[in-house]
Amino acid sequence: MLLWLPLASHAWWNDQWTVRKQITLNTSPAGADLKAPLTDVPVLIRLHTGNFDFSDAKEDGSDLRFVAADENTLLKHHVELWDPVNELALIWVRVPALAPGSTAEHIWLYAGNQKAAPASDPKGTYDASMALVLHFGKDTVDASSFGQQATATGIAPLNQGPIDGAASFNGTAQIKVAAAPSLRVSAQNGVSYSAWVRIGGPQSGAQLFSQTDGSNAVSVGIAGTKLTARANAAQVQSATDLTPGTWHHVAAVLGGGKLSLLQDGKLVGEAAATAVDISGELTIGAGFTGDLDEVQVSSSARSPDWFKAAWAGQGADAKLVAYGQAEEASSGGHSYFKILLGAVTLDGWVVIVILMAMMIVSIAVMIGKALFVARTDKANQLFLESFERDPDGMLDPGKVESAPRQLAGSSLFRIWRIGLRELKQRFDQYDRSGQPRVVTAQALGAIKASLDAGMVRETTRLNSQMVLLTIAISGGPFLGLLGTVVGVMITFAAIAAVGDVNVNSIAPGIAAALVATVAGLGVAIPSLFGYNYLASRIKTVSNEMTVFADELVTRMAEKYAP
Repeated sequence: MLLWLPLASHAWWNDQWTVRKQITLNTSPAGADLKAPLTDVPVLIRLHTGNFDFSDAKEDGSDLRFVAADENTLLKHHVELWDPVNELALIWVRVPALAPGSTAEHIWLYAGNQKAAPASDPKGTYDASMALVLHFGKDTVDASSFGQQATATGIAPLNQGPIDGAASFNGTAQIKVAAAPSLRVSAQNGVSYSAWVRIGGPQSGAQLFSQTDGSNAVSVGIAGTKLTARANAAQVQSATDLTPGTWHHVAAVLGGGKLSLLQDGKLVGEAAATAVDISGELTIGAGFTGDLDEVQVSSSARSPDWFKAAWAGQGADAKLVAYGQAEEASSGGHSYFKILLGAVTLDGWVVIVILMAMMIVSIAVMIGKALFVARTDKANQLFLESFERDPDGMLDPGKVESAPRQLAGSSLFRIWRIGLRELKQRFDQYDRSGQPRVVTAQALGAIKASLDAGMVRETTRLNSQMVLLTIAISGGPFLGLLGTVVGVMITFAAIAAVGDVNVNSIAPGIAAALVATVAGLGVAIPSLFGYNYLASRIKTVSNEMTVFADELVTRMAEKYAP
């Protein structure tokens, strides 16, 4: 029963997928440190040799699926990079909700279905507010649902950025995105710009983002080594510097009556500002010297926690995301124990049922005997205390019938009572014949014989039912072995009859046959421990009876010697 617990697994989303892995989303202070809930967050999943076995998936990774914690909701995702040769993959997953301060948020990654059709959905990975997403992996293509036309001039591709590839700007290079309704800056909804930035040195007139419509303009730039933003007359500059040669996640948000700057998930600048309607084209990287990656524009004012999650989930540390161990599916349920029991043959079940009955009997004997020995030992200690307080008085034959009944559970009390009854019978005879109350050597021998007989009966009582434990210890493994041998014989006979010799046909039968041996050992091992413990306790009580009987005879001889 205990072995069943760790083998049982959560419900499996789809039996056609053979492998799954839990991905934990840590929003506690040790992770992304979110303070408010988020919805429809694109989370970056990085797979590599250390956290994923690429041989479990199809060669092109098209069988990857992501499922919510409820094991029912399929999540939208798209693959930015899939490199099975170097065992690297970057996948964006749209997580429906992230609760703040949680270490229990998780999703499931499924793989291992060679018949699965491709399901990568770049447009479905982002919500309706995401107006532009540039990964810079292989080309400058918008991955959002709007598919904006981005025209790059003079930029140089980089093989490696903070996520995948990046784009290098030399001061004259830029990217232009034509005006579109989805890119329109709304006075009601605001706008958010974000990117990973690496500067080579202080900047002069660098514009990371800029949109202009007549007299209205909004821009995000770098002055020296500080991030800046402007919305018409309102402007703000970050309180911290960008470190040259280091990747930083930066964001600017216009909305809610303010213009905010964020750097590496932290608010670094804020000023009062009024959002206005701007429908002009978007320019990226004008006058900028350095590198950009993962450029995103949202047609709404995202919360600071949104960019905190982006920084914690996309950066090299990736504090938001943690990967669990891979789990393998099994047919007909997802418990190895269930597979084994399902393959056990009738003869195996007969043996297992017998062994289970033996286990129940053994447990009952061990519990009952342990309680009985404990009560006897406790009563013996009470009797010894009473005897030691008045040893001469306890040798008075007249007290044999008036002894306290609470001592009746003591084996020593019963031995004492046998001795005193023998002594009383002799003294009654002496009183009738007028002889003195003395105990001769022959009388002591007779009393000692009666005490020995009483000790034999007490020892037999203590050892009663212990034979059932010895039967379980010696017979359990043999019964289990019998079930295993018969099960193996049946398995090989079935294989010989069918003529199909392969691991898949042999393994279930052999594994199920071994269940009988495991059951036999499961009966014998606890019984062995219990038997040894009880035997030592019984031996202690028996030794106490022997010592007390000798002491009782000695005291009688001293007190009633002729």
